[in-house]
Amino acid sequence: MKINVTAESFKLAQVFTISRGSRTEAKVLTVRLQDGAHEGWGECVPYARYGETLESVTAEIMGLPESFDREALYGLLPAGAARNAVDCALWDMEAKAAGKRVWELAGLPAPKPEITAYTLSLDTPEKMQEQAAKHAFRPLLKIKLGTPDDMPRLKAVRAGAPKSEIIIDANEGWSRDVYLDLVPHLQRLGVALVEQPLPAADDQGLIGIDRPVPVCADESAHDCASLPELKGKYDVVNIKLDKTGGLTEALKLREAALAEGYKVMVGCMVGTSLAMAPATLVAQGAMVTDLDGPLLLAEDRATPLQFDEHGVHPPKPELWG
Repeated sequence: MKINVTAESFKLAQVFTISRGSRTEAKVLTVRLQDGAHEGWGECVPYARYGETLESVTAEIMGLPESFDREALYGLLPAGAARNAVDCALWDMEAKAAGKRVWELAGLPAPKPEITAYTLSLDTPEKMQEQAAKHAFRPLLKIKLGTPDDMPRLKAVRAGAPKSEIIIDANEGWSRDVYLDLVPHLQRLGVALVEQPLPAADDQGLIGIDRPVPVCADESAHDCASLPELKGKYDVVNIKLDKTGGLTEALKLREAALAEGYKVMVGCMVGTSLAMAPATLVAQGAMVTDLDGPLLLAEDRATPLQFDEHGVHPPKPELWG
């Protein structure tokens, strides 16, 4: 098996800001695997929040042995960005070798378009209202919050997009007291979901309190092994392939989470259509699909995913799978 890892940068359409900082480009790793006549590829986004860098993830991938399959990969790499790119590349290569689509190999029904959230990055209330008005035609908007001044921003977005459904991502930026203070206002303004309100290391504060607005685990949820720690705290699990370590574990996590009574959100890091393509399979029937990475880019892969009024479409075989 030949392995090639390439660091690539894709410009964003505009500065993207969350409570942890801003960026102007998406820095990704593209992994290509070649086994004989067939080549597969995948993408990952190393994330500093989990101690990952482009260099560290590249080293993990290049440290793999010459021969392995998806099952063996579980014992070679932990859940995270490195395993994600390799796992998705293996799925792509297997599909090409078999002359089938990945969903056929996985025993899944043919995927359909799913309405995706569109993310408004953190900014002043005035600028967030402008952005909300610009995207008010979208049925679902996601707002990046997590600061001491979140209410003016939320009110501004609601004013700019009065008919859109709104979900919030606090990116671990609130305390328990702030969350409890905000809940009535979230209800009043029609917020449908709150993502990771408290730090993952301090989310015990969610136990025993009312959650009239569903609370979604993001930084607290990685793979199937993390599910037991979510009990009593969350209503929804955000599945991201860069956290699960690939499509294989993401599908297992979706099944396990649904079996335990959670609803599912399928999210992404800021990456290209190649990174979103496998996630469209996991997103089928999800409570929330948040695969808007390509919509935030000024440039994308040669065969990008299709986005329209029906949502994000499954990938064409020229892209992946």
